[in-house]
Amino acid sequence: REGVRLHFKLYLMPLPSPRSGFVQHWNQTMPTEIERKFLVINDSWRQQASKGVHYQQGYFPHAETCSVRIRIAGDKATLNIKGATLHVTRDEYEYPIPLNDAKEMLARFCERPFIEKTRYLVKNGAHLWEIDVFEGENAGLIVAEIELSREEEEFEIPSWAGQDVSNEARYYNVCLRQHPYKDW
Repeated sequence: REGVRLHFKLYLMPLPSPRSGFVQHWNQTMPTEIERKFLVINDSWRQQASKGVHYQQGYFPHAETCSVRIRIAGDKATLNIKGATLHVTRDEYEYPIPLNDAKEMLARFCERPFIEKTRYLVKNGAHLWEIDVFEGENAGLIVAEIELSREEEEFEIPSWAGQDVSNEARYYNVCLRQHPYKDW
């Protein structure tokens, strides 16, 4: 079969993602992401938003049990591996990589179209929300995400946050690449 083959080694002591915590999983400590995702229903968040950062991200093909992503955010780049589960909590590994390597990997290995979006940060209550305004084939879609330290953590839902779509796979970036918002 043609294509890129990825090989990963399992280390007993995984490195944490900058965005992730640790949980016990199959008797091993695994980095995880606990994230809730909401549709944005109005523009009132813009009054409190940080300056936006442009994101471009691409996905490696043929990864069935996880997504493997290269992301360029402004002048920084990361390699991200995220478990392919439909749940608020997912295993996640994220590592900084050189920007030039990321550009090369996007061009040579990642499937098209890339996900293009601008991310804004908004403080609401005790939490920081990430607002993604999608571009290109996903233009018109605006999603707000909040990272939590545990699934049961309470948080204030802002007036601009609408339907909770955390468990709807079509809103995952990897799925938006395959089935863009413009085609819904």
